[in-house]
Amino acid sequence: MEAVLDAAVALLDEAGGPALTFRALAARLGTGVGTIYWYVQNKDELLDRATDHAISGVLAAVEEHPESDDPIADLRAMAIALFDAIVDRPWLSAYFMRNTDVQGNSLRLYERLGRQTLRLDLTSRQRFHAVSAITGVVVGTAADLGAEIPQELLDGEVDREEYLNRFADTWRSLDAEEFPFVRQIADEFAGHDDRDQFLAALDLTLAGLRLQAGT
Repeated sequence: MEAVLDAAVALLDEAGGPALTFRALAARLGTGVGTIYWYVQNKDELLDRATDHAISGVLAAVEEHPESDDPIADLRAMAIALFDAIVDRPWLSAYFMRNTDVQGNSLRLYERLGRQTLRLDLTSRQRFHAVSAITGVVVGTAADLGAEIPQELLDGEVDREEYLNRFADTWRSLDAEEFPFVRQIADEFAGHDDRDQFLAALDLTLAGLRLQAGT
């Protein structure tokens, strides 16, 4: 099973979900398609098991991280570890926590996040909302970063700075009364760093949690 999942993850890393077919996987393993059915019943199960296999590394890193006196700081470290994993493997965003009957590692990671909220003075609903908000920021932002890259960037016709400045220049020329906000942040947009933007969103979420918990 380990070899099957390693090969499945490799195919997903190369070209995402559409690349993972039983035929392609069998060819990668040098075996027949029928052999794959000894391990999984269908492609959905294969995707879920491959996702859980990839998440095992994140879970191991989280479990090795020493617990501090600040549960919110620990939540932050765990969230960043998950974010980095999804940025490295954008396909994870589509399948993480999709089927926890199969994804035991994903469920354990979710549990590790939730345990930090047990150290805070919160209700069960507040804890559920907190972990949902954090995973939403992590998975949603990482998924955005993994979205299909415009062809002109892939072809090298323009670099990232030129591409962003094209839109920023348009924003700067908008009517000041109709678009005061967009005009004001045009320079920020042109020079923004995606990871910094994620960290800002995460810290904003965690600051709200800290206020709610009264810490």
